[in-house]
Amino acid sequence: MYDFLEESSRLMHQAAKIGEINPDVVELLSGPARVIGFRIPLKMDDGSSRVFDAYRVCHTDALGPTRDGTRISPDLNLDECKALALVMSVKHAAGRIPAGGGKGGIAADSGKLSRLEFERLCRAYIRHLRPSGPDCDVPGADVGTGMQSMSWMLDEYEQITGRHSPAAVNDKPPILGGTLGGYEATGMGVFEVFQAAAEQIDFKLEGARIAIQGFGQVGSVAAQAFHEAGCKVIAVRQIDSGVYASEGLDIPELVKYQEENGSLENFPGSEPITNEELFSCDCDVLVPAALQGVITREVAERVKARILVEAANSPTTLDADELLLERGVTIVPDVLANAGSVHLCQMERTQGLSDDYWGSETINEQRRMRLVHSYQQAAECAERHGLKSVRLGAWINALKRIEEAILTRGWC
Repeated sequence: MYDFLEESSRLMHQAAKIGEINPDVVELLSGPARVIGFRIPLKMDDGSSRVFDAYRVCHTDALGPTRDGTRISPDLNLDECKALALVMSVKHAAGRIPAGGGKGGIAADSGKLSRLEFERLCRAYIRHLRPSGPDCDVPGADVGTGMQSMSWMLDEYEQITGRHSPAAVNDKPPILGGTLGGYEATGMGVFEVFQAAAEQIDFKLEGARIAIQGFGQVGSVAAQAFHEAGCKVIAVRQIDSGVYASEGLDIPELVKYQEENGSLENFPGSEPITNEELFSCDCDVLVPAALQGVITREVAERVKARILVEAANSPTTLDADELLLERGVTIVPDVLANAGSVHLCQMERTQGLSDDYWGSETINEQRRMRLVHSYQQAAECAERHGLKSVRLGAWINALKRIEEAILTRGWC
């Protein structure tokens, strides 16, 4: 069984050894700096009461306030939050963002709650979250949350403190001090980092065959970017359905079809495809954009793609990663590929603190520039250490920045 926390910790120790990170720093980073667990009592619409388990994990704040990530999902547990907080620390540091990794959420199925019940749950989460605030710990959106959820959370925080503080919560709408470009940030970032990786290996985009697992906000935006660049998106898989067309799918029409039907099933001009078939299909680029741990060593043995772009968090196990690298597959790792929203949150914070809001052109250019620069730095680090793995290059860069901050502060 895939153990997300164990895999993330193993990767950190591997990168720390190669990068010769101070052992005391490694020991400090081996666990979160702060873990908050609480139970939320909620009055339901019918007058009954339910209790929901909730968490917040702050991995390290050596570089700055811990930020981002509030999941609401039925299977959420503390170990998942710990792993995600660690990965978030690395994403921030690898992107040269002055922030630490924070992650948390509520174990709940929002689909079984009314709108009012869901709002009360989001507001209660903020009331129970201590400490929080723009200079301490800043929650953002993740699986099961979005702009509306974060709007409720920001409003609750401001009601409690009695002051307007747009930088206290990330991923809110522009009308409340959020930033433009939130919806497309991660998906477009996936394509932009892929483009940087493709240039380094002289990979031609025109006509490249793309397979994407996951067609939500990230996968669908990435698919449209690939399509507009002249690639052929031949396979797409969503939770309950998947479609394949050897000559390429009409992505704009597929997006409309899913919006109208709630599924990809029976899309005209396509044939059904399973997850297993998608991972092993004859494609040039494979984009896992759904869950962690889906590409195991067994799955990797069947992968035909030349490039793997990790749009999801930790979709590839370390054993699979090793196998794919041995076969010459270029892996664009999650901490770089799906960091578009992380950079956007930094821009959102800057705008909120300065009360100076930017246009879409500035935001899109800043996002692309930061993502490409982070990838190039990670690739250069990997080359310096004689590594095939850009992932390790990114983690080594991140750990060195965190190490410098910790040692400068005198914590070790």
